[in-house]
Amino acid sequence: MFQDDGSSSVTSSPLQAFPMMSLSPGFGSPYPWLRELKSEERGLYLIHLLLACANYVATGSLENANITLDQISQLASPDGDTMQRIASYFTEALAERILKNWPGIYKALHSTRISLVSEEILVRKLFYESFPFLKVAFVITNQAIIEAMEGEKMVHIIDLNAAEPAQWRALLQDLSARPEGPPHLRITGVHQKKEVLEQMAHILTEEAEKLDIPFQFNQIVSKLEDIDIEKLRVKTGEALAISSVLQLHTLLATDDELLRKISPVTPKNANGLNLQRSLQMNQGTLGELLDKDLVNGYSPSHDSASSSPVPLNASLRMDSFLNALWGLSPKVMLVTEQDSNHNGSTLMERLSESLYFYAALFDCLESTLPRTSMERLKVEKMLFGEEIKNIISCEGAERKRRHEKLEKWVQRLDLAGFGSVPLSYYSTLQARRLLQSYSCDGYRINEENGCVMIYWQDRALFSVSAWRCRR
Repeated sequence: MFQDDGSSSVTSSPLQAFPMMSLSPGFGSPYPWLRELKSEERGLYLIHLLLACANYVATGSLENANITLDQISQLASPDGDTMQRIASYFTEALAERILKNWPGIYKALHSTRISLVSEEILVRKLFYESFPFLKVAFVITNQAIIEAMEGEKMVHIIDLNAAEPAQWRALLQDLSARPEGPPHLRITGVHQKKEVLEQMAHILTEEAEKLDIPFQFNQIVSKLEDIDIEKLRVKTGEALAISSVLQLHTLLATDDELLRKISPVTPKNANGLNLQRSLQMNQGTLGELLDKDLVNGYSPSHDSASSSPVPLNASLRMDSFLNALWGLSPKVMLVTEQDSNHNGSTLMERLSESLYFYAALFDCLESTLPRTSMERLKVEKMLFGEEIKNIISCEGAERKRRHEKLEKWVQRLDLAGFGSVPLSYYSTLQARRLLQSYSCDGYRINEENGCVMIYWQDRALFSVSAWRCRR
């Protein structure tokens, strides 16, 4: 939420003049009047500048992009209010995209960057603890697996993103309470970091021993796109469940690269954003500010099915992978994904869509953690900031964060031979109870066509759906 610095009249605000003066190459630094803007005026102006800068970057007008980045730097701050923080990370992403025009400079600036597995584990843990999204997904996933595996004596679960042991520790506890006794449980965890899998194996093995459940954990160190399905080692007589949490969308990067090699296309630039419009100032969330600012320009559509660069019938790697999973005959497959279209073919499209999505996530943190919180800063910088950079600055196989809306996943899974399994009343009841335990009342879930959507305010952010093989 925005913290207003005080009241001001729109008619007397310097913001009234910025559509004419802010983007002029002759307007000099350090733009002292920018410092006089009130919180909401500053937020609206930052949105204007980000859209304008992205348009300059998309059209190759790097001098104007540089001027605009300089102006944004006067207003953005990673420890400021919500819009200042989010602008910092989108600005960094746009600057990185510009730098990639000079590969030598880009590589030199990144040559000493170190990625620590311990920090990656930490930030994922912070995300899990700071938001209810994964907790809700895990509760629904576990309940669907328990219902599907009723009466089964040998259960095999394949976790395509084995990063959080809390999910399966809870499942072990639930299975130990089965009236017919626990099954023999085997979990196959897929992750590209060996250390993450080893930590999960240790925690779950210890828990299974404590509960006296026969248990085995298989580790597969691999990226999802490189996985050998044979290594999943599904045995005859096992009842199989598959769980994919925030992972399937990464396969679309491989599809894009394959199509690019088969049929190279010149990306189209989205021009002509109407950035000069009258502004009505009313205090509200960042999402509401974005609604105001984008209403006459590009705004994310609720039906994003037409904006993916990869048509559904051409999703080569995705189709192959989903068909391979179908061939394993799972009794149930649970899919959790971000519910937003960040896979548009143009920079402008992706920037506008992702501004909405990350605005909601930053708003969540603003409502639950103080601005000085180190935990908040780490989640914003090391998780959201890196995702924003990938969406905005990367192209081709390098752009992994290709989030898409639920409608797209429904179409893909249907084409691959999966049928939707409506999530049970009890699973959604558990999820609602979990959300009620949060002190913040902005979170809610909604059941849509048998799937669960997880909302912040009126913005759907994540979807959870269940599937089984259709014979």
